[in-house]
Amino acid sequence: MDKIVYPYIPNSVPEIKEQMLKELGLDDVEDIYAEIPEHLRFKGKMDLPEPLLSEYELERHVEAILARDKDCKEYLSFLGGGTWQHYVPEVCDTINSRDEFLTAYVGAAYADHGKYQAIFEFASMLGELLDFDVVSTPTYDWGMAAGYAMRMAVRMTGRNEILAPKTMAPERYLCAKNLCKPTIEIKLIDYDEETGLLDLEDLKDKISNKTAAIYFENPSYLGFIETQGEEISKIAHDNDAISIVGVDPSSLGVLAPPSHYGADIACGELQPLGIHMNAGGGLAGFIASRDEEEYVAEYPTQLWGITETTREGEYGFGDVSFERTSYASRENAKDFLGTQTALWGITAGVYLALMGPEGMRELGEGIMQRVSYAQKVLGEIPEIKVPLLSTVGFKEFIVNFDDTGRKVSDINRSLLDYGIFGGKDLSKEFPELGNSALYCITEIHRKADIDRLADALKKVLA
Repeated sequence: MDKIVYPYIPNSVPEIKEQMLKELGLDDVEDIYAEIPEHLRFKGKMDLPEPLLSEYELERHVEAILARDKDCKEYLSFLGGGTWQHYVPEVCDTINSRDEFLTAYVGAAYADHGKYQAIFEFASMLGELLDFDVVSTPTYDWGMAAGYAMRMAVRMTGRNEILAPKTMAPERYLCAKNLCKPTIEIKLIDYDEETGLLDLEDLKDKISNKTAAIYFENPSYLGFIETQGEEISKIAHDNDAISIVGVDPSSLGVLAPPSHYGADIACGELQPLGIHMNAGGGLAGFIASRDEEEYVAEYPTQLWGITETTREGEYGFGDVSFERTSYASRENAKDFLGTQTALWGITAGVYLALMGPEGMRELGEGIMQRVSYAQKVLGEIPEIKVPLLSTVGFKEFIVNFDDTGRKVSDINRSLLDYGIFGGKDLSKEFPELGNSALYCITEIHRKADIDRLADALKKVLA
């Protein structure tokens, strides 16, 4: 078989491969995998297409595959549930595509072309929004941030149990559960099906001297606002536990930050702050807390600070308490972290700088006004119910189709004929809510878009 040089795979030239093997003292590439037992090796030939050696051919091939997708520019989307369609200002893409940010690898001084300051500025602005002094570099997503915040609480308290509401985002819960197992147990707390609010009596029954922290989300996965935050935090503190709040930062222009109702640690998702959905991949989480040594010491992530340099009047940016991290010591680190999504932190910083406090307030108010209108319009359609109407919502809300005699999946397929992505089907995640969907409204939805959805639903259900 002829040896193929792949132009888009580094070091695939045979001469370079031979040189690398010689340097390693190996005769064949297979020697690298010698420790893998034979019974674990795939013996057949993988069913892969022949390689496209031309960059142009490869580009055309990928474009043809992507052309089969239906995106949110072509279709009107009401999907949310963890990745939301927000407007991304052009300046966000312009800055995060600059070579000194886009290609600068995290963790090394040689890669710093303003990156450290950009991340510091992001952390400062997000800290101001959260009213917390310490903000981590980004994690992979909110689920990872929640899991690491829980592990922080366990190390701080010496306990191994976390309490969380049953309304916690299911995928987020699974991510946190994986990070916490096998030594940390996450117990779920009941909620009021009429309001969505946490069942405080069930919380009081389940909290104990084994509880390291109570975690809850505000706004919740189902869109309602947890108005009992202060009381939940007090229950945690009365039992010497830590209060952790998961938050969507796009809500903080209109909602009080978690620090104002007793949270010791906040975590959440940066995707709403100027980051495209990227087919579900534009995610980045964060962790934040007070600037207290016992908290800072437990962060597994990098923390960026500012300090005076040896040159008078000059300041520099660098790691704070670097010895905590797996970059400094793999075996003694608080938790192991690989490369993180630092680029999205810079992007979120650009967005926050562009919006400012007034812009974030206008964003939040606009979303809540649109949600209120959508709840009203959809609630007027015969056979459709919009529960939790007595609870003020942010960005997302439940629509129930029990009385229509049709499944959410069938309704969503029919909506595609009208160029609409319907709400996320909740029937498997929350069977107790019946045949329901989670609809998402953001600042990108105009009144005409919501009316178009209502008209399409009327026709689909006729």
